[in-house]
Amino acid sequence: MSEPKSFKVGDRVRVIALPPYVKTAEPMPMLRPPTVIRLGEEGVVLDQRPGGFWGIRFSRGAFLLDAQYLESVP
Repeated sequence: MSEPKSFKVGDRVRVIALPPYVKTAEPMPMLRPPTVIRLGEEGVVLDQRPGGFWGIRFSRGAFLLDAQYLESVP
């Protein structure tokens, strides 16, 4: 079994797969269609949230994504 992906605040990450929906990274998260982000889009890690989610700042806002949809950008 592979080790879970780990990122640090400030790391650049890339979307490698689109989830069925995305949550906004707001105090009261809202579900949005996956089209608010693009496959291959890069963002910056803001924080780690409970449940294995990462807060990521993209050009169209901050969203919560599971690590399985992300990879580190060298």
